[in-house]
Amino acid sequence: MLLMALDHTRDYFSQATFSPLNLTRTTAGLFFTRWITHFCAPVFIFLAGVGAFLWAASRGKSKVELAQFLLTRGLGLIGLELTLVHLAWFFSLTYDISLAQVIWAIGWAMIALAGMVFLPNVMILILAVVLIAGHNLLDGLSPYYFNGFDWLWIALHTGGMLEPLPGHQFFVLYPLLPWIGVMALGYGLGPLFQFEPSKRRTWLLGLGLGCSVAFVGLRALNSYGDPRPWSEQKDALFTFLSFINLEKYPPSLLYLLMTLGPAWVVLAVIDQWASPLTRPLAILGRVPLFFYVVHLFLIHALAVVFAYAHYGQADWLFGAAWFFREGYPRDYGYDLFGVYAIWLVVILTLYLVCHWFVNFKQRRQEGWLSYF
Repeated sequence: MLLMALDHTRDYFSQATFSPLNLTRTTAGLFFTRWITHFCAPVFIFLAGVGAFLWAASRGKSKVELAQFLLTRGLGLIGLELTLVHLAWFFSLTYDISLAQVIWAIGWAMIALAGMVFLPNVMILILAVVLIAGHNLLDGLSPYYFNGFDWLWIALHTGGMLEPLPGHQFFVLYPLLPWIGVMALGYGLGPLFQFEPSKRRTWLLGLGLGCSVAFVGLRALNSYGDPRPWSEQKDALFTFLSFINLEKYPPSLLYLLMTLGPAWVVLAVIDQWASPLTRPLAILGRVPLFFYVVHLFLIHALAVVFAYAHYGQADWLFGAAWFFREGYPRDYGYDLFGVYAIWLVVILTLYLVCHWFVNFKQRRQEGWLSYF
């Protein structure tokens, strides 16, 4: 969650006008500031699947009850993406352009999982592996092959811009098939998180190391698993950056191996690890959706305040202008030092707000609070 806040702070405050992953223009610092945030979405969605399994198991819920929970929560998240989250990104409800991002993907993946939970667990795991490992086989299928259903293929696999209504663009950043696979994988591996700690750590470590080794081997072959082959660059460092520069939209097999493998190793290492550092992190982790919504409003509002203080206006930070980077002053933004400084202010503020909300949830019993 803190890494996600760093990525979005960079979105609103960086002076770079190009992709941090563009190896012809980027610096190592800018590249890694973006690259480290690749771990966010796969871990979020994997753990959402784990959480669905543990929610049902710990409360003795039936498959029907779990499916109903996933269906209603999924629909709620999709609605949230298109309303409150949209407002946070654009500070506008004009809907010239809408984004289908991680909350959208989690919502649809929950709806898909609502149907899968009636299958045997081994079948869910097989489906998950097929979706994750096999979806790159479909890369050659253009949406235009599907005639009137091109919009569906864009939503499921390729991603891209749609125009559902004249004058309204809908940009699918998170095509659904691989993300459904990641959530199903989390659900299918849910029983692992009920193992006693030493056995759980052994499994997580083995899975993590196995995926990490598989990533290195497949990426070295440069033949399958990502649409962008790596290549020799101007020096060894940038050749390494090319090696780990993988496709997120949609997430390739290699992208998911690169992120989930090390994430499982980290989970194994920090399992039941209590320290003064982890207690504030646990506060944030208890209210993840609240954190997500608030951090977008906070970062965007800070960008508007900074723009008014520096330029006397902030028109480019409202509506579609922000997304297409239209009307930005030529000297807008800060270097990486400035971005990281603002990020530290953001996470301290978010900790204080989330700490208050955790205490608020403990005092109140309204059902809607469980969604946050």
